[in-house]
Amino acid sequence: MDRFLSNFVHNIDSKGRVSIPAAFRQVIAARGIRELFTMRSLTHPVMDVGGPELMERFERQMDGEDPFGEAYQDLSIFAFGDGAYLKSDSEGRILVTDFIRTHTGIKDRVAFVGARGFFQLWEPDYFEAYRNEARARLMAARSGARPAGSPPGSPE
Repeated sequence: MDRFLSNFVHNIDSKGRVSIPAAFRQVIAARGIRELFTMRSLTHPVMDVGGPELMERFERQMDGEDPFGEAYQDLSIFAFGDGAYLKSDSEGRILVTDFIRTHTGIKDRVAFVGARGFFQLWEPDYFEAYRNEARARLMAARSGARPAGSPPGSPE
């Protein structure tokens, strides 16, 4: 296993901890990830979680920017100033902090969602709704039809 694949919903315990799914722990081990980093998604109320590869993605983009420019500063603040390390314990649990809860709306359960080279933390009901909408958009695009409720001539 070398990709974060599938989704799992786990309960958060009374101390605010949740177990990383075993399949994701296997990927973390296979990739030799020793530290997990999390940042807020720019597009949805979810958290992106990964190892060095997640950070390297932003560093590569920063390398293409003027180090004195606003885009560089924005990327720096987003990736480094607005992220956090996630500590996992010996049993593969992470703490669902206020930083995570505030952005995602997660309360007592969390959906772990694979995203190839990283994974995401979603509020489970929001994930289910988004997954259904995404599937409808993909099916509509495949058939050339508009999603239900879309006015004629509107983008999806």
